[in-house]
Amino acid sequence: MKQLNVRKHLKEIQQFLRTGDWQETAEGLIIHGSMLGVGKYYHTVNGRDEQVDTNLIPAEGIAHILNVVFGATAKVSTWYLAPYSNNYTPTSTVTAATFDSLGAELAGAPEGYTESTRREWVDAAASAGKIGNLSSRATFTIVTATTININGAGLLSSNVKEGTTGTLASMTKFASTRTLNNTDTFELGYEVELTDS
Repeated sequence: MKQLNVRKHLKEIQQFLRTGDWQETAEGLIIHGSMLGVGKYYHTVNGRDEQVDTNLIPAEGIAHILNVVFGATAKVSTWYLAPYSNNYTPTSTVTAATFDSLGAELAGAPEGYTESTRREWVDAAASAGKIGNLSSRATFTIVTATTININGAGLLSSNVKEGTTGTLASMTKFASTRTLNNTDTFELGYEVELTDS
């Protein structure tokens, strides 16, 4: 697939989204039968063993995108990344309100990470059909008496650990569990790419 020049085709993409000419698949969001939007989470432990997992954009996230692009909903200025520990596979019905109860979001001491809030997704400007924070990944400093398992992550509009407000834009269950020890660092990046077949 070739990369899509999003700026060049923005009006077309908006029209396809407005008219419902899109569908969600396991690979991502297909727009107008040929444009594919895929989100991926990149994660490492102590800067090593990078793994990549594709995301699910739940119904709440899709509604938010449509309402911001075509409706009167204000754009969210800052998004936040949050890891979770349950062995939970996201479905289209998961929301910011149910993210913690279903995923068991990591929180603070004695078992979690030392930072006081969810970590900010600091995105770079879109380029070559992609936007993400891969050059400035979110870092979580683990605190645990034994070990902690991380099974997935989400992108949310609220920075409150275990919060139930805001919007859940994206969520993923990792293909393999990450097991971390006390003082380990977990780095998390999220990138969205639009391609055209």
